[in-house]
This record gives sequence, C-alpha cells and structure tokens, in this order.
Amino acid sequence: MKKKIAIRSIQKPGQRGMSLLETLVALAILLTVSVGILSMASLAMSTTENQGHLAARTAEYAQDKMEQLMSLSFGDTTSDTTAFPSASSGGTGLAVGGSSDTSHPVATPGTGYVDYLDISGQPVASTGAWYYERVWQVTNPSTNLKQITVTATVKAQVGAPAGALPKSTLVCIKTSPF
Repeated sequence: MKKKIAIRSIQKPGQRGMSLLETLVALAILLTVSVGILSMASLAMSTTENQGHLAARTAEYAQDKMEQLMSLSFGDTTSDTTAFPSASSGGTGLAVGGSSDTSHPVATPGTGYVDYLDISGQPVASTGAWYYERVWQVTNPSTNLKQITVTATVKAQVGAPAGALPKSTLVCIKTSPF
C-alpha cells in the first residue's frame, strides 16, 4: 500500500511578488535618472565637438597657412597668399602688416592678410558660405628677422554653449637669407 504525501507550498504573506504600484515607482525613478544622464550626454557631445573637433580644425588650418607663408622667400612682398597655391603677384607676401585679431582683420578679403574657408576647409570668398577665418600678421622685430602670427577661428559653435569661439594662434620666426 502506497501512502499519498501532500505537498503544500508555504508562502509568507508579504512575498507574493511586486505590485503594480511598486513597479510604477521603480520606473519613475529610472526615468528621472535617465533624463539627467541624457542631458549630461548632450552637453558632453557639444563640448567635444566645439573644443575637440573644431579646435583641432582651427589648429590644422592655422598650421596650413603658416606653412604657406614660411615657404615664401624672406623678401617676397608680392605673392598672393590669400589663394592656394600662392599666386606670384597681386598680394602682400611677407610684407610687414596685417593683424592677428580675427574680429578686426586689416585688409579686405582677397587683398591682404585674411582668408576664409568653407566647412570642409576649401578656400571661399568672404561673401560665400565661410566657416573658418584665418588672419595673419607679419612684423619685423630686427633687420634679418620676421615674426609671422597666424590666427584661425571658427564662425559658430555647435549648440548654444557659452564662451569664446574655438581658435588657434601660431607664431613663427623667419630669418634672412632663408
């Protein structure tokens, strides 16, 4: 003869699972934390774009202009360096003048010490859709010495961050007879 054994589950009164109310409270907390993290992520992305990508681009474009100017001979005062490659006449070359202040360039675009680039770094007219501006200044601190300063800046930042536009300034010395 076999004996039947009854198996009963024993549950304590407070352990029957989560209620709908507890689930909703947990989801509300998760949503609140997620919104905070997403706003930080958005700020981080715009900061990375402005201070990382755009600042690196201004440094690259300032370096490009500096290399173009340094390749000229010490006494060159006629090469048009607002074009690339430089034209042999119609410009200022390494004549003393210009300004490294992007808000007040010395010459009118195309005739002096300022040029403009589009968003991909290609030269454009100042009246065109320019995104980067480069200005340069040539000084003559002594007889056989010229100091060249190039400043590149971007037209606008991504998003609406506070602060100055990303810009880069390079300074080089050129000596005669080199």
